[in-house]
Amino acid sequence: MSPSSKKNRSRETVKAAGALVWRENGKHLEVLLVHRPRYDDWSIPKGKVEPCESVRTCAVREVAEETGVQVILGQPLSRVHYKIADGSRKDKEIDAVEWLRVGQARKRLTYSYDRDLLGELVDLWEDGKLDTWTLVLVRHGRAVKRSVWNRPKERDKETDEATRPLTHDQGETRARALVPILAAYGVGRVLTSPWKRCVDTVAPYATAAGLTLETAGAFTEMAHAESPKGVTLEIAGAFTEMAHAQNPKGVRSVVKKVLGVREEPTALCTHRPVLPTIMEVVSQYAPGKLLRSVPDRDPWLKTGEILVVHMARRPRGKIRAVAIEKQRPVL
Repeated sequence: MSPSSKKNRSRETVKAAGALVWRENGKHLEVLLVHRPRYDDWSIPKGKVEPCESVRTCAVREVAEETGVQVILGQPLSRVHYKIADGSRKDKEIDAVEWLRVGQARKRLTYSYDRDLLGELVDLWEDGKLDTWTLVLVRHGRAVKRSVWNRPKERDKETDEATRPLTHDQGETRARALVPILAAYGVGRVLTSPWKRCVDTVAPYATAAGLTLETAGAFTEMAHAESPKGVTLEIAGAFTEMAHAQNPKGVRSVVKKVLGVREEPTALCTHRPVLPTIMEVVSQYAPGKLLRSVPDRDPWLKTGEILVVHMARRPRGKIRAVAIEKQRPVL
């Protein structure tokens, strides 16, 4: 091996992911730590990211493998960087898993960067920002171009748009890649535009999770452009008329309901022209410093990209966004 090759190898970055798993036991906050006999250290469960795996799905997988606990991701903590003895090998053997109160955990943890992350977690808990639920906003995957799909002499414009499918490569592949990411956030409800490219983007996850897709007509491009007075929600083939929205865009009432009421983590799939209205609603729940994470211009989100909004009920019952993440599934 040449000197330059050795130098390059010494600078190789190994990407890993994990999670600080927490629970409340009475009035106390507890976290889950693991012990590795090879290093005789106590740390946060974590491991190396596999090829074509996102850091979020890696975190869930590693926690399950090392502790046997299946977790749902909450808001992110800081990234940390540190040197390891050999990036080409990672020993995953764990011989002890233990729940500890945060004071005990702080003393038990071997590394300062893990103690720093624990400090962040405690700060969130004391501020009432740790117990969260999520809205995952999904822009549909890449669709077949209008110039290829539209057939003016055979179908009307709305039918053309409603039936335009995902591309077989980027569109369908990214829809499948969404499955482990939505699972990592524990999405238990999927609400989508009824147009095919949106339905087909979230259908793989709904099938894998055993969920019934709910379609909201107000989330189509045409309904949004027409500023409908009401919103119709279709659940399992039955139509239920929701309250009439008094704002210019019917989607606002649905998004506010999802954001403002604690329920299962929800994924909402829609189109690029609808995104500004949704972003406007999200911004009403987000403090100023978080708005830098919210897209503020077209295209808002790329095809197949998602925005994860973490919501928490603050003191005095006020609901606020406490963290926002933008992600695109790894192909």
